[in-house]
Amino acid sequence: MTPRNTDLPEAGTVRLVDHLAGELARAGVTHVFGVGGANIEDLYDAVHRAGSIRSVVAKHEFSAVTMADGYARTTRRLGVVAATSGGGAMNLLPGLAEAYASRVPVLALVGQPPTGQEGHGAFQDTSGRAGSFDAREVFAPVSRFCARVDDADSLTELLPRAVAAAQADPPGPAVLLLPKDVQQAQVQLPSRVARMPGVLPTAAAPVARLDTVAVTAVADTLREADRVLVIAGEDVAATDARAELAELALRLGAWVAVTPDAKDVFDNSDPRFAGVAGVMGHANVEDCLRRADVCLLVGTRLPLLARGGLDRALAATEVVCLGPEPPFVPGTTLLGHLPDTLRAVTDLLPPRRRACPQHSGPLPTVMPSPGPQARGRTIPYTQALAAVAAALPEDAHVFVDAGNAGASAVHLLPAPRHGRFVVAVGMGGMGYTFGAAIGAALATGRRTYVLAGDGAFFMHGMEVHTAVQHAAPVTFVIFNNNAHAMCAVREKFLQGGIRSDDLFSRTDLGAGMAAAFPSLEVTGAEDAAHLRRALLRSNAGCGPAFVALDCEPGELPPFLPFQSFTEATRATETTESKESSHERGVVHVG
Repeated sequence: MTPRNTDLPEAGTVRLVDHLAGELARAGVTHVFGVGGANIEDLYDAVHRAGSIRSVVAKHEFSAVTMADGYARTTRRLGVVAATSGGGAMNLLPGLAEAYASRVPVLALVGQPPTGQEGHGAFQDTSGRAGSFDAREVFAPVSRFCARVDDADSLTELLPRAVAAAQADPPGPAVLLLPKDVQQAQVQLPSRVARMPGVLPTAAAPVARLDTVAVTAVADTLREADRVLVIAGEDVAATDARAELAELALRLGAWVAVTPDAKDVFDNSDPRFAGVAGVMGHANVEDCLRRADVCLLVGTRLPLLARGGLDRALAATEVVCLGPEPPFVPGTTLLGHLPDTLRAVTDLLPPRRRACPQHSGPLPTVMPSPGPQARGRTIPYTQALAAVAAALPEDAHVFVDAGNAGASAVHLLPAPRHGRFVVAVGMGGMGYTFGAAIGAALATGRRTYVLAGDGAFFMHGMEVHTAVQHAAPVTFVIFNNNAHAMCAVREKFLQGGIRSDDLFSRTDLGAGMAAAFPSLEVTGAEDAAHLRRALLRSNAGCGPAFVALDCEPGELPPFLPFQSFTEATRATETTESKESSHERGVVHVG
């Protein structure tokens, strides 16, 4: 019989990996995601023996990291990924880069060859010896902390430091490199195992005191402003500061816009909601910004995707930023832990709730029709996303992938009232959603949606197998336009024509998935009504579902660079103007 966590001795010696698994469980970790291999198998054995943590084996290490990422974003707990040495370790890098850029707390446990073999031709040697590359130098740029556990005793120091670094402000990945012989080493346990400081969620690092003079100055600026536009970002969700944001907006009578990766931080049905800022956003945000006396950034540094098309209006408006890091635009900055900062500023404002000035709200941008090249039974993005909105449970999580379908979803689909709406804009890697949604669904038990194009599906869509294996409640919605359509559009407007290498032969994804996974609920949606019925049916089920729909590759999503391409083209053809509406001009991203 496999021993359970309660059966393990409290005194005596155990393998380092058994001690590590126990410490992770005591820290509240419920899942470890990854892909096994010879130099990490002992850790997987320890997790299995302990029984208190569920191991989830992915099909690829990138997806394993995104599973830990999705787990962390929806639970606000530490996500853990474990992988072997060599190619397995290197496959972690793009996923860790996303977590680093998006400030997501992830701990990566990476196996290494036995120490005695390093520098002597070891298989997958990454010690930096005898001409091999050094794994520490590879992982350091995409981590907040990276260290090699050279002996069993050092784990007592390094594990708390790694976890504390991952959960610091700003958070991000931490990496521990674990040689196989160190994993197998015996460690002496005291009579009562002490909980490691800094590991448990309740042992958070002390929060720095706010600068009271700066808080007062910010509050005075906001109090004196007649019109305020708030642009809220992902850190509102990461720190669970939604209530504080809503109260501040009421006190100010402010409009509230959100960045593309933070659509769920403010009620999209609230009359104050101005829309999404930036290149996937709504024209109303720019209109509100031009009318505002102050633009208040809350939990966002306002990167290019969130400010595209707004730079001129921002330059003419006073900007104040609340958050843990300074913004990318000039302005007054009040640094600090976001919930504390919001409460401190709000407490200095009059308690009355001010009315919000009139505004048009997040009206969808009307994009040009794809015209005569539309073919067959294709479903326009507007109709497809209206069907998704009609079926989406209020407590669902939504993970939106890169590409035309993703840009359309950010622009058109309201965020669920009580779930996450996640867009991985840190690195913008295609295929992120497949693993991330599985991690979120397994962590929370909630119905979780993936909205992705066929290009993203072909990269990491076989993680559907992982969802089937673990009965994860994920609904995969694949918008199939048989193309890397966003690339094709850029080729058309920037490079003189569409190349055939970004247009694919037609693939029947529904039929393929139904044949591969007989137990998977699969639908090939023929129209928006069929799509809605399939989604409602998936909501009533307990496991995964897969819905594919055909889209037209020539359909332009409401993506500001594409809009400015077409506007600039029309302006050139009619010689009316060299600039588009609101003097935005052509907006380039990437």
